[in-house]
Amino acid sequence: MIRVPSPAKLNLFLHITGRRANGYHELQTIFQLIDLYDWMTFENLSEEIIQIEGIAEVQLEQNLIYRAAQLLRPHAKKPCGLKILIEKNIPMGAGLGGGSSNAATTLIVLNQLWECGLNETQLAEYGVQLGADVPVFIYGRNAWAEGIGEHLSFIDLDQKQFIILKPDCFISTQLLFSQKTLTRDSKITKFCAYQLEPSSFGNNFEPLARQLYPEVEEAMQYLDQFGLAKLTGTGACVFTEVTSEMDTKKILQNAPCKAYLVNSLVESPLRHFKVTR
Repeated sequence: MIRVPSPAKLNLFLHITGRRANGYHELQTIFQLIDLYDWMTFENLSEEIIQIEGIAEVQLEQNLIYRAAQLLRPHAKKPCGLKILIEKNIPMGAGLGGGSSNAATTLIVLNQLWECGLNETQLAEYGVQLGADVPVFIYGRNAWAEGIGEHLSFIDLDQKQFIILKPDCFISTQLLFSQKTLTRDSKITKFCAYQLEPSSFGNNFEPLARQLYPEVEEAMQYLDQFGLAKLTGTGACVFTEVTSEMDTKKILQNAPCKAYLVNSLVESPLRHFKVTR
């Protein structure tokens, strides 16, 4: 039995810089890994089947964990059946990358457990078939991302704490992308510009999320009393950086919805994962 953490991420900003002919959007963002974890347990089964427990809301064939396993199966030198149990702490549909992280964790663990012999680059290429932010969890490092999110430049970020609020709503990414008022032509920028003035870097989805989802607006207004509130991904979670003047305990206690205090990670705890036999 193998039990491993599967970390979440924040988008410290998110700009859409263009649109490809196939409809995919070009973007720029920073992925910051954080110590909010799902826990995944992998247990051998005698039958060569995949069982997944802990996410009843998602059908097996649509589950990114199941799809990740199916991608690796042709490479398996020692395939086996598996029961995969998810202890879900990362809220779903929140912009924290929980599903993508679970898929990446599955690729990393099964690559070793099944003796597939793939390297990080190969795993990341499979990962992007499952989701644009799966590769950053494969590499397990904070990154400046471009393209659809798969072109990564690894960066060093200062260690920080963040307060995250999860409004009680589920945001439709498709709905946000379909809005005619969505800004799709943000100016292409550089990491050094972000370092000089991070507060000027926002999230193109934020105005729409605030307008369409009153719960997001309420959470943003609440956090804006204490710092600069930002949306992560397409939401619904919003966050702010913790400063020394903040009474974090009081902010968390009085929050209008589920609240988390998290730490930034320098790298994923899976970065040096090894299966012991």
